Amino acid sequence: MSRSTAAARPARRTAVRTAAVAAAGALLLTGCGGGEGPGASAAGPDGTFKAADCPAQPTTGWPAPAPRGGGRHPVRTAMGEVTVPDSPRRVVVLDTAELDSALTLGVTPVGAARSDAATGFPGYLPQDKLADIKDVGTIGAPDLEAVAALKPDLILTSKVRDGQRYAALSRIAPTVMTESTGYPWKQNFAVHAAALNRIPEARRTVAAYRQHAERVTRALGGPAAARALRTNVVRFVQGADTRIYGCRSYIGTVLDDLGTGPTAVVNGAPDGLMVEVSPEQITRADADAVFYTAYGSPEKSKEAQITAGPLWQHLKAVRTGKALRVDDQLWIQGIGYTAANKILDELQQRLARK
Repeated sequence: MSRSTAAARPARRTAVRTAAVAAAGALLLTGCGGGEGPGASAAGPDGTFKAADCPAQPTTGWPAPAPRGGGRHPVRTAMGEVTVPDSPRRVVVLDTAELDSALTLGVTPVGAARSDAATGFPGYLPQDKLADIKDVGTIGAPDLEAVAALKPDLILTSKVRDGQRYAALSRIAPTVMTESTGYPWKQNFAVHAAALNRIPEARRTVAAYRQHAERVTRALGGPAAARALRTNVVRFVQGADTRIYGCRSYIGTVLDDLGTGPTAVVNGAPDGLMVEVSPEQITRADADAVFYTAYGSPEKSKEAQITAGPLWQHLKAVRTGKALRVDDQLWIQGIGYTAANKILDELQQRLARK
């Protein structure tokens, strides 16, 4: 499941245009495929890539920590002000972002929703912490009876996932909803911290992450080198065209924190989230480095077919050894500071100058 509004729900089914791929691939292999058209390289004549027009990320607003000893405190949410316990002990989370936030802040939920039956909880999170968390159904369709059976004193989710269930969830326990998921993850983390009454811990987490990002930027050669580096994130999706993630995606913000980011292919992406490309348009995904993953099996997501084809092999990132497969749960599904720090580690390991 993607960690954005649309990412967990493939938008539409698109047939693989096999004949078109073969024709475009043949054109490239005969050396006649320059200039315009679906087989053209995304790089300019000097081998560089134009950067996307990414806006500055919004500044995170922090509420004041709740007074100690009051028993309960208010939290501003997407559904209005909600009063929650000062020290919640039985927290249920209904999305992976909320799960990452809770564990990052030292709170182990009693229950959590999962992406789907096959993948379960994200594998990048500490397995010893996940072992005792009860499964309460899938994201966007939680089992309310299972939630209620855990007797929670706080529920964390988002309006985009569970807005239609807000009344039912609120009858079970105080329910804190952010508006959405994905791009506003840093502000959402502040809301989660307010609900869990762990704002000082959260602010320390953010400060440590910023320092981590600065260290990785230096490892990439410094701010100027990072700005010159173009990094596209590609996701092969079962039942949909291939996605290239834009500035207003979770992974887009992590890359932006280093000073790098996507190519201009994502300019004009709806909500800044992503663009979709067909198999014969895959060269549009090219960049100095391409990180790719899949939601669904390699065959059903078309990853196996596309990455074995001549168009993929023509990418500059492939030819230079910078087309790098990554874990979907970590890079796309995680959405949180624990995931982001692990992504930074991977970026340094795989891209830093030796």
